[in-house]
Amino acid sequence: MKSIKLIITVLALTSLVITGCRKEQNEPIKDSQSVLPTNFKVDIPDAISHESAGGGKTTGTDTLGGNQIYGHLANFIAVGEGAAEIVQHIMIAIAVYDLDQAMTFSYQSDDDNRTKDVEIVENVSFEGVNYGYRLTIWDAASTSNPDGGYAMQVFWNNSPVEGVALIKLYNLDRTGHQNAPDAMIRVDYTQSSSLGYDEHMIVYIADLPVASPLTDLYAVDNMKMFAGRTGTTVDVFGNSNHPNAKFFNDSVGYNWAFVAAGRQDLDIGVAEVGIPLSNTNSTDRQVLLVDNSIQQVFSDQIHDTWPGIDSATVAGYLYNTEAPGYFDQGGFVQAGTSPSSNYSSLDTRLPNMTPYNPLDVKNLSINFQ
Repeated sequence: MKSIKLIITVLALTSLVITGCRKEQNEPIKDSQSVLPTNFKVDIPDAISHESAGGGKTTGTDTLGGNQIYGHLANFIAVGEGAAEIVQHIMIAIAVYDLDQAMTFSYQSDDDNRTKDVEIVENVSFEGVNYGYRLTIWDAASTSNPDGGYAMQVFWNNSPVEGVALIKLYNLDRTGHQNAPDAMIRVDYTQSSSLGYDEHMIVYIADLPVASPLTDLYAVDNMKMFAGRTGTTVDVFGNSNHPNAKFFNDSVGYNWAFVAAGRQDLDIGVAEVGIPLSNTNSTDRQVLLVDNSIQQVFSDQIHDTWPGIDSATVAGYLYNTEAPGYFDQGGFVQAGTSPSSNYSSLDTRLPNMTPYNPLDVKNLSINFQ
């Protein structure tokens, strides 16, 4: 969990970096009537993204609580949403500081006191898609390094609003991110969703530093998350990779795979979670979320580790692991059975979602153009 808390802090700080990119520090901030998009993320209901989503009830001292089961899910979604928040701040800053045309300039970062070079070009393509603009920021003294000194690239179109943002934290701020020299973030966003949503985004985070398992057993190195909104309903699914994670036996390296849906208007959510091994090579929903559900994996490992254990005791301990889990504005409510008919529209959405291939997330890499 420490790496999750670290990246949340990093994301909050990084959103301020672009504000140092004004062409002239004494130039007044203009009233932003730019054609640039200022919305570049999908808002996710607090019921499944807020820290409280991991809270909740237990049935006694010998029952695994909702906080222990779903706490990481809430953190994971919050980190993905936080990464997208950075990109939204970037797009707003580009508009506010009048960076919506081809230009080049340099500035000295207020964070690490290093010179950053900026280039904005028009009419570019990335991964086979044409974009109206591309903004690139480099750490000026690092352009001869293997990574080219790249700190940020943003590709975007205004009609429809869509784009891709790539960020290397270390090259944005050497002082604040010296312990994460390889960490990368990517956010894809569109308001012209080919998947039937009003808008959707995909958030990737790769190469986070992994602490010793003695310090943080469940540290995350890579993550990938999808969020799509239709009206007030948001679908979210994805995976995080935990290379040192282990539970009740000697198996090491797990992938946290999940699907979830929430309603903004009611601030409720429902989620289903699986924990396949990191090297699982499958996109089969049955494999990822049923055969490797938390309840199934924990039950199998507990019985394998303590063959004589009473089954009723195990079932009681795993009471809150029955899928799916239900949430409201106060956090985890209960597992397995819907608390009310308000959740009916969300229950029907989960079977249509599948997490990503765990092996692909384990091997995830992010590269600049």
